[in-house]
Amino acid sequence: MRHRPLSAALALTLTCGLTHADEGMWMPSQLPQLQKQLKATGFRGDPKALADLTRKPMAAVVSLGGCTASFVSPEGLVVTNHHCALGAIQLNSTPEKNLIRDGFIAATRADEVSAGPAARVWVTVGFDNVTDRMLAGARGKTGRDYYDAIDAAEKAIVAECEADAGHRCSIANMYYGNEFHRIKQVELQDIRLVYAPPRAIGNYGDETDNFMWPRHTGDFTFYRAYVGKDGKPAAYSPDNVPYKPPAWLTVSTAPVKAGDFAMVAGYPGTTFRHRTASEFAGQIEWLLPQRVGFMDGLIKATQAATAGSAAKEVLYASTVAGYKNTLKRAQGELDGLRRSDAVRVRRADEDAMLTWLAKQPNAASLQTDIRQMQALLDAGEAMRERDFLLPFLRPGLLGAAVQLQRLALERGKPDAQRESGYQQRDEARIEAGLKQLQRRFDPEVEKATLRYALKQYYALPKAQRVAEFDAVFGKDEAIASARLNTLYIGTKLGNETTRLAAMKQNAATLAASKDTLLKAAATLQPALLRLEDEAKQRNGELLRLRPAYMQALTGYRKSQGRAVYPDANSTLRVSFGKVSPLSPRDGVDYRPLTVVGGIVEKNTNQEPFDAPRPLLDAIAKGDFGSTADSVLKTQTVNFMTNLDTTGGNSGSPVLDAEGRLIGLNFDSNWEAVSASWMFDPRYKRAIHVDMRYVRWLLAKVYPAPHLLKEMHLPAQ
Repeated sequence: MRHRPLSAALALTLTCGLTHADEGMWMPSQLPQLQKQLKATGFRGDPKALADLTRKPMAAVVSLGGCTASFVSPEGLVVTNHHCALGAIQLNSTPEKNLIRDGFIAATRADEVSAGPAARVWVTVGFDNVTDRMLAGARGKTGRDYYDAIDAAEKAIVAECEADAGHRCSIANMYYGNEFHRIKQVELQDIRLVYAPPRAIGNYGDETDNFMWPRHTGDFTFYRAYVGKDGKPAAYSPDNVPYKPPAWLTVSTAPVKAGDFAMVAGYPGTTFRHRTASEFAGQIEWLLPQRVGFMDGLIKATQAATAGSAAKEVLYASTVAGYKNTLKRAQGELDGLRRSDAVRVRRADEDAMLTWLAKQPNAASLQTDIRQMQALLDAGEAMRERDFLLPFLRPGLLGAAVQLQRLALERGKPDAQRESGYQQRDEARIEAGLKQLQRRFDPEVEKATLRYALKQYYALPKAQRVAEFDAVFGKDEAIASARLNTLYIGTKLGNETTRLAAMKQNAATLAASKDTLLKAAATLQPALLRLEDEAKQRNGELLRLRPAYMQALTGYRKSQGRAVYPDANSTLRVSFGKVSPLSPRDGVDYRPLTVVGGIVEKNTNQEPFDAPRPLLDAIAKGDFGSTADSVLKTQTVNFMTNLDTTGGNSGSPVLDAEGRLIGLNFDSNWEAVSASWMFDPRYKRAIHVDMRYVRWLLAKVYPAPHLLKEMHLPAQ
């Protein structure tokens, strides 16, 4: 059933004001309606300009797919986080030429190296409401039929949009099925590494300092985007030329201090703040503890398998870093949600919402849908352990084999009927991933991670086991160990040429292949298709029913005088607030800026606090030039704000009241890791690299005067 459109209620809600000026991941189109709040917080620009994706500053903010970046010169120079670029740094590293350890500076543009065939920069040029068109064919349908109608509409709209060559288009679900927006982006395919500091600057403190304050990390890297000589997006070629962006940010040379206005623009991944009380409870009571335990074991298994081999450690450096971040984030999220008593708070809030709803006229249809939605969520818990583990049973090379079998199957269908992710538009991405795998795979390490995951799988109740997975790996650990050896000895997919050749083969040829991993993937495919069908049935119903919950929540928030922003979903968002201190507990007060003296204080000459000698010497010399803080009389490193951020905001530009670049977002504090589920203004802070520190490093420590000149910045 379709209910009252959310957009009308939302427009009214936005006029009611904010609970906290620092809370909210706002769509740019909402910002003109928040003019009063922006001005009160200290913004000196035109809020209407923030809604225009073709103008500065929003036109300069780009997505890397999982991270954010921004243009900082008219020659396609891009700045983002070191940890966002770690995959590209790792791809270009060897034990003999270890760019992770030593850093990288391209002295000339000819020295800039490819960030990899899968690297992309996406420049958003369109954000249009297509709700009516998306829902037109779904009305009156349920379950899988509802899902298929939405899927068909999405594919048609995307295909129409991508007829404009050089663009990548997608549909963003806003407010849980109430609104849909078409995102149109220029897809830049030739991305090159320009500058990366050594690990001991870009990741100073590593996991010890991750999500912690005070922080002293130079988490930044520069890329450059290239296009063909005709100015259109093109794959890597030595003949390509720098991209001319529609806008670029001006790097500020002004001081930064507590109380200053700050704004972050970026592509935050996913938040869950509008989810149900039962989903909050499931996250806290089951999923996060499960993730913490599993990831801890996976890290140990991977590190044990790479230990003693410099080559394997380089291959898996980016992977292990990602695992570690996932683990610490999960633990921090769990601690934070418990600290905020999130289960009780969300349950009380939902109960109050439902009580309010019961008093509203014409509430019956919303109540019915909400009850049906809750029943579906409850039923979904029956197989949650299985659903958590199965993705870990097809890593790396085995995952490539599964992907190849599925691609061959989908190629036998008309393109519009292919599964999303396997259409013609996706084949270049698949090929890039198959190429990139060569620098991130080792058979012995992959077998070790599979043995670990299979141990958890064999502990599942029999009702959650999957016959096809048992057929491939065996029914217990002893059998699995022997099977894994056979699987990886009998495959040739470890060779890039073989993988790319398999990508061109049809379903019958691949199904008949004697390659052991391709045979295993063929055995797994019926199970994966069956589970996918079950998920689509369930997701179709949730897509149909969740709008009722969201409409009730929006109406309730309006009655409280609170504004509603959509949960983050990797689309462009803006948050605004101030440079802010933090008092997380009794007797602890944190200042919002750190300085280079803290690097020396933490330094032990042992990883992860092994500051490079050139950095220590430069700090001792005290020659900070124009980047020194005029009040602190030294060089700042990081600063902290109360901006609303989450994963995906890494690399996001932090702007001052004039829209100038003052920092790069790269982390949150430990007390606020749980903000993807619950915003708590007492604790939520975001951590940023101060651009003054970046400038000083470029000028005095690992010099790149040509980049300072390109950004029109002082050389000293």
